[in-house]
Amino acid sequence: MTYAELERFFEGLMARLRQRGVTCAITSGMACVHFGVAATTKDCDALCEPEAAERFLSLLSETRLQGSLPSYRGNLSPPLDARWLRGGWTSHFLWKAATDEAHLDVFGVAPRGTTRWKEELQGIYASPHTVAEMKRTDRDKDWPVVTALGASMLGAGDPRGWLHIFDLELLNALLERVPLPKEMVVRRPSLQLALRRDPRLKQVLRVERAFWEELDRARLKVYERAVRPYMAAVRKAKIASSADLLQQHAARVACAERSLAQNPLRDHGLKRLMAGARAEVSKVFAPDLLEWLPDVRDGFRFVAG
Repeated sequence: MTYAELERFFEGLMARLRQRGVTCAITSGMACVHFGVAATTKDCDALCEPEAAERFLSLLSETRLQGSLPSYRGNLSPPLDARWLRGGWTSHFLWKAATDEAHLDVFGVAPRGTTRWKEELQGIYASPHTVAEMKRTDRDKDWPVVTALGASMLGAGDPRGWLHIFDLELLNALLERVPLPKEMVVRRPSLQLALRRDPRLKQVLRVERAFWEELDRARLKVYERAVRPYMAAVRKAKIASSADLLQQHAARVACAERSLAQNPLRDHGLKRLMAGARAEVSKVFAPDLLEWLPDVRDGFRFVAG
């Protein structure tokens, strides 16, 4: 399958979901391609309002790709259920089509999202701001995309783009022609250094990125620890490969109710998460540089409270 074929398939899926009253949106890689800031990808990430999980699953269970119906992917995928979607879990699905495989990952909460993603959709896609926040991962390939999304936002008149520029030369160039509101400087203290042309900015941008990367690693470790009992339960359940998606789902819900914490990040504690990430960054960078880190609590309020 070509990228264009997969794109049409997933766009059609989102459109049909909307027709059934499901609040959903394509995000991450495919959204970046749509916004013109990344190369093509054959995986689709989607956001789904947790309360609509049952309707999402119902349509998914009858959606064929080249004649094939989807299944849950692997033993570690939590069920597509509002209880776990609200807690920051992601459900993973797979179509084994005639000529290729297609993957769909479904989020209920946008990782690091500071706004309610469903309130600023762009058609069937999440907004560039939501996508940029979700792309603050520990993967090198994501950071140029974050900056590109930020620049695109500024070009479209959205001042929140200033929160996503991590390239020093571009940041300085943008300062020459794009207004920098005080609100953005408050939300991102390093922008004070940009306004002053402070030579420390180059290092502080590296510190910021390192901090976001450590936060992402720490967050993933919390979920990886929490999923182990569930993964063992799913493996022990020996769900028949011939089972349809709804049968697989029922079996996974039964396993999750016994062995999968609904909100491990809240159980772990946001303060603890932040302190751990800050401690890791302090091993590499001077303490005075850490003073310019942003307050990231707002990016976890929808899942960790």
